[in-house]
Amino acid sequence: MLTSASGPGKLPPMTDVTTDAADTRLRRSPLHERHTAAGAKFAPFGGWEMPLEYAGGGVLREHTAVRTGVGVFDVSHLGKARVTGAGAADFVNACLSNDLGRIGPGRAQYTLCCDDATGGVVDDIIAYLYADDHVFLIPNAANTAEVVRRLRAAAPASITVTDEHEAYAVLAVQGPRSAELLDSLGLPTGHDYMSFSSATSVAGVPVELTVCRTGYTGELGYELVVPAEHATAVWDALFAADESYDVRPCGLAARDTLRTEMGYPLHGQDLSLDITPVQARSGWAVGWDKPAFWGRDALRAEKAAGPRRTLRGLVAVDRAIPRPGMTVHFGETTVGTVTSGTFSPTLKQGIALALLDTAANLADGDVVEVDIRGRRAQMRVTRPPFVQPSVK
Repeated sequence: MLTSASGPGKLPPMTDVTTDAADTRLRRSPLHERHTAAGAKFAPFGGWEMPLEYAGGGVLREHTAVRTGVGVFDVSHLGKARVTGAGAADFVNACLSNDLGRIGPGRAQYTLCCDDATGGVVDDIIAYLYADDHVFLIPNAANTAEVVRRLRAAAPASITVTDEHEAYAVLAVQGPRSAELLDSLGLPTGHDYMSFSSATSVAGVPVELTVCRTGYTGELGYELVVPAEHATAVWDALFAADESYDVRPCGLAARDTLRTEMGYPLHGQDLSLDITPVQARSGWAVGWDKPAFWGRDALRAEKAAGPRRTLRGLVAVDRAIPRPGMTVHFGETTVGTVTSGTFSPTLKQGIALALLDTAANLADGDVVEVDIRGRRAQMRVTRPPFVQPSVK
Protein backbone atom coordinates (compact mmCIF):
# COMPACT_ATOMS: atom_id res chain seq x y z
CA MET A 1 0.00 0.00 0.00
CA LEU A 2 1.16 3.52 -0.75
CA THR A 3 1.66 5.34 2.51
CA SER A 4 0.90 9.04 2.86
CA ALA A 5 0.19 11.75 5.36
CA SER A 6 -3.43 11.93 6.44
CA GLY A 7 -4.15 15.65 6.23
CA PRO A 8 -6.55 17.34 3.78
CA GLY A 9 -5.31 17.18 0.20
CA LYS A 10 -2.82 14.40 0.85
CA LEU A 11 -2.90 11.31 -1.33
CA PRO A 12 -5.44 8.78 -0.08
CA PRO A 13 -4.09 5.27 0.27
CA MET A 14 -5.69 2.72 -2.05
CA THR A 15 -5.57 -1.02 -1.50
CA ASP A 16 -4.63 -1.94 -5.07
CA VAL A 17 -1.46 0.17 -4.96
CA THR A 18 1.53 -2.18 -4.61
CA THR A 19 5.22 -1.68 -4.06
CA ASP A 20 6.71 -5.15 -4.42
CA ALA A 21 9.31 -6.53 -6.83
CA ALA A 22 6.63 -7.12 -9.47
CA ASP A 23 6.60 -3.35 -10.07
CA THR A 24 9.36 -3.81 -12.68
CA ARG A 25 6.81 -5.70 -14.79
CA LEU A 26 3.99 -3.16 -14.57
CA ARG A 27 1.95 -2.52 -17.67
CA ARG A 28 1.77 1.02 -19.00
CA SER A 29 -1.05 2.94 -20.61
CA PRO A 30 -0.61 3.94 -24.28
CA LEU A 31 -0.78 7.50 -22.91
CA HIS A 32 2.17 7.12 -20.55
CA GLU A 33 4.33 9.66 -22.41
CA ARG A 34 1.51 12.22 -22.32
CA HIS A 35 1.21 11.77 -18.57
CA THR A 36 4.96 12.19 -18.09
CA ALA A 37 4.88 15.41 -20.11
CA ALA A 38 2.02 16.70 -17.95
CA GLY A 39 4.05 16.19 -14.77
CA ALA A 40 2.20 13.14 -13.50
CA LYS A 41 3.19 11.40 -10.31
CA PHE A 42 2.86 7.65 -10.94
CA ALA A 43 2.03 4.73 -8.69
CA PRO A 44 1.52 0.99 -9.23
CA PHE A 45 -2.18 0.18 -9.35
CA GLY A 46 -3.70 -3.20 -10.19
CA GLY A 47 -0.57 -4.26 -12.08
CA TRP A 48 -0.28 -1.00 -14.03
CA GLU A 49 1.80 2.14 -13.60
CA MET A 50 -0.84 4.86 -13.61
CA PRO A 51 -1.02 8.62 -12.86
CA LEU A 52 -1.93 9.35 -9.24
CA GLU A 53 -1.97 13.13 -9.60
CA TYR A 54 -0.52 15.84 -11.84
CA ALA A 55 1.63 18.91 -11.32
CA GLY A 56 -0.24 22.20 -11.05
CA GLY A 57 -2.72 21.68 -8.28
CA GLY A 58 -2.82 18.05 -7.23
CA VAL A 59 -5.73 16.09 -5.86
CA LEU A 60 -7.88 18.96 -4.56
CA ARG A 61 -7.76 20.91 -7.80
CA GLU A 62 -8.44 17.82 -9.90
CA HIS A 63 -11.37 16.83 -7.67
CA THR A 64 -12.83 20.34 -7.92
CA ALA A 65 -12.44 20.39 -11.71
CA VAL A 66 -14.69 17.33 -11.97
CA ARG A 67 -17.30 18.73 -9.59
CA THR A 68 -17.43 22.16 -11.27
CA GLY A 69 -16.08 21.85 -14.83
CA VAL A 70 -14.50 18.93 -16.62
CA GLY A 71 -11.66 16.52 -15.88
CA VAL A 72 -10.19 13.70 -17.95
CA PHE A 73 -8.97 10.43 -16.42
CA ASP A 74 -6.93 7.80 -18.18
CA VAL A 75 -8.44 4.57 -16.88
CA SER A 76 -6.91 2.34 -19.52
CA HIS A 77 -5.82 -0.04 -16.77
CA LEU A 78 -9.44 -1.22 -16.55
CA GLY A 79 -9.95 -4.62 -18.11
CA LYS A 80 -11.71 -5.34 -21.40
CA ALA A 81 -13.21 -8.68 -22.36
CA ARG A 82 -15.55 -9.66 -25.16
CA VAL A 83 -18.11 -12.47 -25.09
CA THR A 84 -19.43 -13.48 -28.52
CA GLY A 85 -21.36 -16.26 -30.17
CA ALA A 86 -24.93 -17.50 -30.34
CA GLY A 87 -26.54 -16.96 -26.94
CA ALA A 88 -23.69 -14.82 -25.55
CA ALA A 89 -26.04 -12.47 -23.66
CA ASP A 90 -27.95 -15.37 -22.12
CA PHE A 91 -24.68 -17.00 -21.10
CA VAL A 92 -23.38 -13.83 -19.41
CA ASN A 93 -26.76 -13.40 -17.73
CA ALA A 94 -26.52 -16.89 -16.25
CA CYS A 95 -23.09 -16.07 -14.80
CA LEU A 96 -23.14 -12.45 -13.59
CA SER A 97 -25.46 -11.09 -10.93
CA ASN A 98 -27.55 -8.37 -12.57
CA ASP A 99 -30.30 -9.10 -15.07
CA LEU A 100 -29.33 -8.26 -18.65
CA GLY A 101 -32.97 -8.86 -19.53
CA ARG A 102 -33.71 -5.47 -17.95
CA ILE A 103 -31.83 -3.64 -20.70
CA GLY A 104 -31.60 -3.78 -24.48
CA PRO A 105 -28.82 -3.41 -27.06
CA GLY A 106 -26.95 -0.13 -26.79
CA ARG A 107 -27.19 0.00 -23.02
CA ALA A 108 -24.75 -0.74 -20.21
CA GLN A 109 -25.30 -2.31 -16.79
CA TYR A 110 -23.38 -2.46 -13.51
CA THR A 111 -23.08 -6.09 -12.43
CA LEU A 112 -21.06 -8.42 -10.23
CA CYS A 113 -19.08 -11.59 -10.78
CA CYS A 114 -19.65 -13.59 -7.61
CA ASP A 115 -18.12 -16.82 -6.35
CA ASP A 116 -20.64 -19.57 -6.86
CA ALA A 117 -19.98 -21.26 -3.52
CA THR A 118 -19.81 -18.28 -1.17
CA GLY A 119 -21.42 -15.34 -2.98
CA GLY A 120 -18.29 -13.25 -2.37
CA VAL A 121 -17.48 -10.73 -5.07
CA VAL A 122 -14.76 -11.72 -7.53
CA ASP A 123 -15.19 -8.34 -9.25
CA ASP A 124 -17.64 -5.59 -10.14
CA ILE A 125 -18.07 -5.03 -13.86
CA ILE A 126 -19.79 -2.82 -16.42
CA ALA A 127 -21.44 -4.95 -19.10
CA TYR A 128 -22.15 -3.39 -22.51
CA LEU A 129 -24.88 -5.20 -24.41
CA TYR A 130 -24.30 -4.88 -28.16
CA ALA A 131 -26.58 -7.71 -29.26
CA ASP A 132 -27.83 -11.13 -28.21
CA ASP A 133 -24.55 -12.56 -29.48
CA HIS A 134 -22.17 -9.82 -28.31
CA VAL A 135 -21.41 -8.49 -24.80
CA PHE A 136 -18.41 -6.32 -23.93
CA LEU A 137 -17.20 -6.31 -20.31
CA ILE A 138 -15.07 -3.83 -18.38
CA PRO A 139 -13.83 -5.40 -15.13
CA ASN A 140 -11.15 -4.04 -12.80
CA ALA A 141 -7.50 -4.25 -13.82
CA ALA A 142 -6.29 -6.73 -11.21
CA ASN A 143 -9.26 -9.08 -11.68
CA THR A 144 -9.57 -9.24 -15.47
CA ALA A 145 -7.66 -12.49 -15.91
CA GLU A 146 -9.71 -14.23 -13.20
CA VAL A 147 -13.04 -13.02 -14.61
CA VAL A 148 -12.01 -14.22 -18.08
CA ARG A 149 -10.83 -17.56 -16.64
CA ARG A 150 -14.13 -18.19 -14.91
CA LEU A 151 -16.19 -17.25 -17.96
CA ARG A 152 -14.08 -19.41 -20.25
CA ALA A 153 -14.35 -22.37 -17.89
CA ALA A 154 -18.15 -22.10 -17.93
CA ALA A 155 -18.65 -21.24 -21.61
CA PRO A 156 -20.14 -23.78 -24.00
CA ALA A 157 -18.41 -24.46 -27.32
CA SER A 158 -20.59 -21.89 -29.10
CA ILE A 159 -19.31 -19.01 -26.92
CA THR A 160 -15.94 -17.28 -27.25
CA VAL A 161 -14.48 -15.22 -24.39
CA THR A 162 -11.64 -12.93 -25.50
CA ASP A 163 -9.28 -11.03 -23.20
CA GLU A 164 -8.74 -7.63 -24.87
CA HIS A 165 -7.18 -5.91 -21.86
CA GLU A 166 -4.46 -4.02 -23.76
CA ALA A 167 -6.30 -3.60 -27.07
CA TYR A 168 -8.22 -0.53 -25.90
CA ALA A 169 -7.67 2.64 -23.91
CA VAL A 170 -10.45 4.11 -21.77
CA LEU A 171 -10.72 7.86 -21.14
CA ALA A 172 -13.24 9.08 -18.58
CA VAL A 173 -14.42 12.62 -19.39
CA GLN A 174 -16.29 13.72 -16.27
CA GLY A 175 -17.95 16.86 -14.99
CA PRO A 176 -20.87 19.24 -15.64
CA ARG A 177 -19.19 20.60 -18.80
CA SER A 178 -18.23 17.19 -20.21
CA ALA A 179 -21.05 17.15 -22.78
CA GLU A 180 -20.07 20.62 -24.03
CA LEU A 181 -16.49 19.50 -24.48
CA LEU A 182 -17.41 16.36 -26.41
CA ASP A 183 -19.95 18.29 -28.51
CA SER A 184 -17.17 20.64 -29.59
CA LEU A 185 -15.24 17.64 -30.90
CA GLY A 186 -18.19 16.23 -32.83
CA LEU A 187 -18.80 13.32 -30.48
CA PRO A 188 -22.30 12.08 -29.58
CA THR A 189 -23.65 13.21 -26.20
CA GLY A 190 -27.43 13.02 -26.44
CA HIS A 191 -27.84 9.42 -25.32
CA ASP A 192 -29.25 8.41 -21.94
CA TYR A 193 -27.34 7.54 -18.79
CA MET A 194 -25.90 3.99 -18.95
CA SER A 195 -26.15 3.84 -22.74
CA PHE A 196 -23.51 4.03 -25.44
CA SER A 197 -23.08 5.23 -29.01
CA SER A 198 -20.45 4.85 -31.72
CA ALA A 199 -18.37 7.55 -33.39
CA THR A 200 -16.06 7.49 -36.39
CA SER A 201 -14.08 10.69 -35.86
CA VAL A 202 -12.85 13.09 -33.19
CA ALA A 203 -12.37 16.76 -34.15
CA GLY A 204 -12.34 15.69 -37.79
CA VAL A 205 -9.71 12.98 -37.30
CA PRO A 206 -10.88 9.48 -38.35
CA VAL A 207 -11.06 7.37 -35.18
CA GLU A 208 -13.55 4.64 -34.37
CA LEU A 209 -14.58 4.69 -30.72
CA THR A 210 -17.46 4.06 -28.36
CA VAL A 211 -18.89 6.89 -26.26
CA CYS A 212 -20.49 5.56 -23.07
CA ARG A 213 -22.66 7.65 -20.71
CA THR A 214 -20.94 6.10 -17.73
CA GLY A 215 -18.41 7.04 -15.07
CA TYR A 216 -17.49 6.57 -11.43
CA THR A 217 -17.44 10.14 -10.12
CA GLY A 218 -21.12 10.92 -9.53
CA GLU A 219 -21.04 13.68 -12.14
CA LEU A 220 -22.37 13.95 -15.66
CA GLY A 221 -19.78 12.15 -17.72
CA TYR A 222 -18.71 9.87 -20.51
CA GLU A 223 -16.19 7.07 -20.96
CA LEU A 224 -14.49 6.78 -24.35
CA VAL A 225 -13.41 3.26 -25.33
CA VAL A 226 -10.71 3.80 -27.94
CA PRO A 227 -8.43 1.40 -29.84
CA ALA A 228 -5.06 1.67 -28.10
CA GLU A 229 -3.31 2.90 -31.25
CA HIS A 230 -5.65 5.93 -31.41
CA ALA A 231 -5.54 6.86 -27.72
CA THR A 232 -2.96 9.63 -28.14
CA ALA A 233 -4.95 11.32 -30.93
CA VAL A 234 -8.11 11.36 -28.79
CA TRP A 235 -6.24 12.60 -25.70
CA ASP A 236 -4.63 15.40 -27.73
CA ALA A 237 -8.00 16.42 -29.19
CA LEU A 238 -9.56 16.68 -25.73
CA PHE A 239 -6.79 18.95 -24.50
CA ALA A 240 -6.65 21.00 -27.70
CA ALA A 241 -10.27 22.07 -27.25
CA ASP A 242 -11.26 25.67 -26.56
CA GLU A 243 -9.46 27.03 -23.49
CA SER A 244 -12.77 28.11 -21.96
CA TYR A 245 -13.42 24.51 -20.96
CA ASP A 246 -10.32 24.51 -18.73
CA VAL A 247 -9.88 20.77 -19.26
CA ARG A 248 -7.75 19.23 -16.54
CA PRO A 249 -6.03 15.83 -16.45
CA CYS A 250 -6.99 13.93 -13.31
CA GLY A 251 -5.31 11.02 -11.56
CA LEU A 252 -6.47 8.04 -9.56
CA ALA A 253 -6.21 9.88 -6.24
CA ALA A 254 -8.96 12.32 -7.27
CA ARG A 255 -10.95 9.43 -8.72
CA ASP A 256 -10.81 7.83 -5.27
CA THR A 257 -12.04 10.93 -3.40
CA LEU A 258 -14.81 11.45 -5.97
CA ARG A 259 -16.09 7.87 -5.84
CA THR A 260 -15.93 7.79 -2.03
CA GLU A 261 -18.08 10.93 -1.83
CA MET A 262 -20.66 9.01 -3.86
CA GLY A 263 -20.37 5.89 -1.72
CA TYR A 264 -19.30 3.89 -4.78
CA PRO A 265 -17.46 0.72 -3.73
CA LEU A 266 -13.86 -0.09 -4.62
CA HIS A 267 -13.19 -3.77 -5.16
CA GLY A 268 -10.60 -5.04 -2.73
CA GLN A 269 -11.88 -2.70 -0.02
CA ASP A 270 -15.69 -2.38 -0.03
CA LEU A 271 -16.32 -5.47 -2.15
CA SER A 272 -14.22 -8.64 -2.17
CA LEU A 273 -14.38 -12.40 -1.99
CA ASP A 274 -14.99 -11.87 1.74
CA ILE A 275 -17.63 -9.15 1.26
CA THR A 276 -20.86 -10.15 -0.47
CA PRO A 277 -23.31 -7.88 -2.33
CA VAL A 278 -25.77 -8.34 0.54
CA GLN A 279 -23.23 -7.04 3.05
CA ALA A 280 -22.15 -4.22 0.73
CA ARG A 281 -25.74 -3.09 0.10
CA SER A 282 -25.28 -3.83 -3.57
CA GLY A 283 -28.34 -6.03 -3.79
CA TRP A 284 -29.80 -3.61 -6.35
CA ALA A 285 -27.22 -5.09 -8.78
CA VAL A 286 -28.54 -8.62 -8.29
CA GLY A 287 -31.32 -10.15 -10.38
CA TRP A 288 -32.86 -11.98 -7.45
CA ASP A 289 -35.58 -13.62 -9.54
CA LYS A 290 -33.23 -14.97 -12.23
CA PRO A 291 -33.14 -18.78 -12.37
CA ALA A 292 -29.34 -18.83 -12.38
CA PHE A 293 -26.29 -16.71 -11.63
CA TRP A 294 -23.05 -17.43 -9.80
CA GLY A 295 -23.58 -17.31 -6.03
CA ARG A 296 -27.40 -17.33 -6.29
CA ASP A 297 -28.07 -19.90 -3.56
CA ALA A 298 -25.55 -18.47 -1.09
CA LEU A 299 -26.78 -14.91 -1.62
CA ARG A 300 -30.47 -15.75 -1.39
CA ALA A 301 -29.79 -17.61 1.86
CA GLU A 302 -27.82 -14.68 3.28
CA LYS A 303 -30.50 -12.21 2.25
CA ALA A 304 -33.20 -14.30 3.90
CA ALA A 305 -31.25 -14.71 7.14
CA GLY A 306 -29.94 -11.14 7.19
CA PRO A 307 -26.24 -10.29 6.86
CA ARG A 308 -24.03 -10.24 9.94
CA ARG A 309 -22.57 -6.89 8.82
CA THR A 310 -23.51 -4.13 6.37
CA LEU A 311 -21.69 -1.32 4.62
CA ARG A 312 -22.56 2.07 6.13
CA GLY A 313 -21.36 5.62 5.75
CA LEU A 314 -19.50 7.65 8.40
CA VAL A 315 -18.99 11.43 8.53
CA ALA A 316 -16.45 12.90 10.94
CA VAL A 317 -17.89 15.04 13.72
CA ASP A 318 -14.49 16.55 14.53
CA ARG A 319 -11.27 17.02 12.53
CA ALA A 320 -10.34 13.48 11.64
CA ILE A 321 -9.69 11.50 8.49
CA PRO A 322 -10.55 7.79 8.62
CA ARG A 323 -8.52 5.28 6.62
CA PRO A 324 -9.10 1.67 5.55
CA GLY A 325 -8.52 -0.90 8.28
CA MET A 326 -9.29 1.38 11.23
CA THR A 327 -11.61 -0.10 13.84
CA VAL A 328 -15.01 1.35 14.70
CA HIS A 329 -16.32 1.38 18.28
CA PHE A 330 -19.71 2.03 19.85
CA GLY A 331 -19.15 2.62 23.51
CA GLU A 332 -16.80 -0.12 24.68
CA THR A 333 -17.78 -2.50 21.89
CA THR A 334 -15.89 -2.94 18.63
CA VAL A 335 -18.58 -2.88 15.95
CA GLY A 336 -16.74 -2.81 12.64
CA THR A 337 -13.94 -1.74 10.34
CA VAL A 338 -13.43 1.13 7.92
CA THR A 339 -13.15 -0.15 4.34
CA SER A 340 -12.67 3.19 2.54
CA GLY A 341 -11.86 6.53 4.11
CA THR A 342 -10.66 9.91 2.94
CA PHE A 343 -10.95 13.68 3.28
CA SER A 344 -13.94 14.95 1.30
CA PRO A 345 -12.85 18.04 -0.67
CA THR A 346 -16.51 18.95 -1.20
CA LEU A 347 -17.65 18.66 2.43
CA LYS A 348 -14.28 19.58 3.97
CA GLN A 349 -14.78 16.64 6.36
CA GLY A 350 -13.51 13.14 6.81
CA ILE A 351 -15.80 10.50 5.36
CA ALA A 352 -15.74 6.71 5.26
CA LEU A 353 -17.43 3.52 4.26
CA ALA A 354 -17.36 0.91 7.02
CA LEU A 355 -18.61 -2.60 7.55
CA LEU A 356 -20.62 -2.46 10.77
CA ASP A 357 -22.08 -5.37 12.73
CA THR A 358 -25.84 -5.58 12.29
CA ALA A 359 -26.12 -6.87 15.87
CA ALA A 360 -25.11 -3.41 17.07
CA ASN A 361 -28.46 -2.04 15.75
CA LEU A 362 -26.89 1.25 14.73
CA ALA A 363 -29.23 3.81 13.19
CA ASP A 364 -28.41 6.68 10.88
CA GLY A 365 -27.41 9.60 13.10
CA ASP A 366 -25.80 7.47 15.80
CA VAL A 367 -22.30 8.55 16.80
CA VAL A 368 -19.53 5.97 16.80
CA GLU A 369 -15.78 6.31 17.36
CA VAL A 370 -13.01 5.41 14.93
CA ASP A 371 -9.60 4.51 16.30
CA ILE A 372 -7.15 6.77 14.44
CA ARG A 373 -3.68 5.71 15.54
CA GLY A 374 -4.70 5.40 19.18
CA ARG A 375 -7.02 8.41 19.26
CA ARG A 376 -10.77 7.90 19.09
CA ALA A 377 -12.54 10.30 16.73
CA GLN A 378 -16.30 10.71 16.72
CA MET A 379 -18.16 10.00 13.48
CA ARG A 380 -21.82 9.98 12.63
CA VAL A 381 -23.44 6.99 10.92
CA THR A 382 -25.18 7.92 7.67
CA ARG A 383 -26.32 6.44 4.38
CA PRO A 384 -24.23 7.37 1.32
CA PRO A 385 -23.97 9.22 -0.97
CA PHE A 386 -22.24 11.91 1.02
CA VAL A 387 -22.65 14.38 -1.87
CA GLN A 388 -25.71 14.64 -4.10
CA PRO A 389 -24.98 12.85 -7.40
CA SER A 390 -25.39 14.68 -10.72
CA VAL A 391 -24.93 11.82 -13.18
CA LYS A 392 -28.05 12.65 -15.17
